[in-house]
Amino acid sequence: MTDSVKIMPNSSPQQSRGPLVAALAYDGLCTFEFGIAYEVFGLPRPEMGEDWYRFSVCGIEPGPLRAAGGLTVAVDKGLEVLDEADLIVVPGWRSIDAAVPEPLVSALKAAHERGARIMSLCSGVAVLAGSGLLTNRRATTHWRYVASIAARYPDIALDADVLYMDEGSLLTAAGSAAGIDLCLHVVRGDFGSEAANSVARRLVVPPHREGGQAQFIHAPVPEEREGIRLGPLIEWMRESLSEDQPISLLAKRAGMSMRTFQRRFEATTGLSVGEWLLKERLRHARDLLEKELAVSLDDIAAASGFGTLATMRHHFRRRLGTSPHAYRKSFGG
Repeated sequence: MTDSVKIMPNSSPQQSRGPLVAALAYDGLCTFEFGIAYEVFGLPRPEMGEDWYRFSVCGIEPGPLRAAGGLTVAVDKGLEVLDEADLIVVPGWRSIDAAVPEPLVSALKAAHERGARIMSLCSGVAVLAGSGLLTNRRATTHWRYVASIAARYPDIALDADVLYMDEGSLLTAAGSAAGIDLCLHVVRGDFGSEAANSVARRLVVPPHREGGQAQFIHAPVPEEREGIRLGPLIEWMRESLSEDQPISLLAKRAGMSMRTFQRRFEATTGLSVGEWLLKERLRHARDLLEKELAVSLDDIAAASGFGTLATMRHHFRRRLGTSPHAYRKSFGG
């Protein structure tokens, strides 16, 4: 059994003067990403005044449209909404390799040419890419879609290590919840930090995560090709991050010469030993900052193998675009 939902535009009088946000609806609609767009831009917020966003839904094809979760949706308006939209939101896409209908491609190109901003959330980057809007531009998406998009569109400079990317008229967000961060970023730019903080409080989320902050990815499990010798060693390295791990020691534990060890380690992991250790130490530090709220930053730096808080702070700033203190605060610490 499916539930039918009629999606109506937010047309309350107090919003008649603000920027028009149009969210796409399509067969196979990603309801989570669509919900993000509505919660931020479409929910009535009389406290924001008359200049707050107007919100409309653009059905890109005849309905009723199927949506994730066993829903079907009926939409009042079609592609004509994009003719007037100031911001267009692509809330995911039905499949990362699904073709983009030509009428939608034409409408998006026309909107972009007249100056509208276009934003993709998660897999919605496939629509921007398929429309040719991201050629020779930077973009991001959920880390698990990066390889597929990169293979299909080699002219796009994809970055899997950020939450979102603002290229002016084209904005892209990483996986799922990173769409909230990008939407709040847009609100902050349009209406200021106080407005963005107010929306964040309603959503019960951190008011600001930097776009350059890395996507949160669990530690990868060594693959079988690492072999009998490197698999256990890599697990030991991960469990011993607080210790010094010079290449000479690691090569000895692996039973290889230093040169052979470095070559096989990089072939196995895709990273040099130093780069792998840095990423693992950052991952471990983030995990401790999220879960061990009573542990001091100095102790976390030591436990993660950074030695000092200053060193950990340096790498957080350089790699994640935030500080250990700010990162912890975003998780309630």
